[in-house]
Amino acid sequence: MTTCLLAAGLALTALTGPLAAEERPAKELFGAKRLPASMAASPYGSYAKGCIAGAVAIPTDGPAWQAMRLSRNRRWGHPDMIALIEQFSQDARTLGWPGLLLGDISQPRGGPMLSGHASHQVGLDADIWFTPMPDQRLSPQEREKLPFTSMLDKSKFLTVDSRRWTSTHARLVMKAASYPQVERVFVNPAIKKKLCETWQGDRSLLGKVRPIYGHDEHFHIRIKCPEGAAGCKPQARVPAGDGCDKSLAWWFTKEPWAKPKPKKDAKPVKPWYLRMSDLPKACGTVLASASPASEQAVTYQGNGGVSSAALAFSGGGESAGRTIESVIAADTMLPAIVPIPIPRPFQ
Repeated sequence: MTTCLLAAGLALTALTGPLAAEERPAKELFGAKRLPASMAASPYGSYAKGCIAGAVAIPTDGPAWQAMRLSRNRRWGHPDMIALIEQFSQDARTLGWPGLLLGDISQPRGGPMLSGHASHQVGLDADIWFTPMPDQRLSPQEREKLPFTSMLDKSKFLTVDSRRWTSTHARLVMKAASYPQVERVFVNPAIKKKLCETWQGDRSLLGKVRPIYGHDEHFHIRIKCPEGAAGCKPQARVPAGDGCDKSLAWWFTKEPWAKPKPKKDAKPVKPWYLRMSDLPKACGTVLASASPASEQAVTYQGNGGVSSAALAFSGGGESAGRTIESVIAADTMLPAIVPIPIPRPFQ
């Protein structure tokens, strides 16, 4: 009888285990992957609800860039995104900018992140610090600890700090907006206002520069869905005009910053996270796919891009032929280092 009950219990576990595991937040599953899926490069879903197959890593160091916060393992992106960053880094030098400090791009297989961004899920987003690249190569420890530099005057409401913001910062942002594949460049509303007031170049590009919460210490480049990527869900087109209108003025009212009024007798809301069932079905295949042999094998080799001899925080390959059910059900190890983003006050 005991044997029969044990067998029945094991059978029940086999049937319900994957279903129960599927309720795990998708960020845990994607955040645990140290290498990309060995598939053709393709984004699936939308910028805030998707994944990417065949991502490549940008080297930790290039002629005109250094990747920051290496422990996050977010140097991965669609090859088009990585190629653009390399081109942008070279063009930035012609503007008098010494080089780029790179923030988050995407996780190896995209998807929701363990901490921080809601977007950056399909390898078509990249964060660039407003801090210029220093002359020396930073150590991994320095890349973890170097503080952000805000472009705002914290003593005033939504005001750019003229002691930090320069015309070169403005040219850098507008250069990012100039590439045809770039769809949006997200900045703080105060920075957008500053550009509206001072930019003397081609103002048709200003429409691509979009105001959003935060983004006072870095700007965010978003490129279009690659041509032929049928699984990629595009964002709505940027409205016509330079964006220096009522849509910008709204950010300087109380409405965007007002705290929501608590409803009377409202029950506490449980945290909600994206599950695998919320993502495109193709993301299950991306998650379950085999990994390449090493990180170096899928590190971008572009015009002047050089692989680092010691790529920090890389993981080994993963076994092939696993089903999505087995991946979801597995007790997947999470990274030892899960950085918590520094809170960014709205004002």
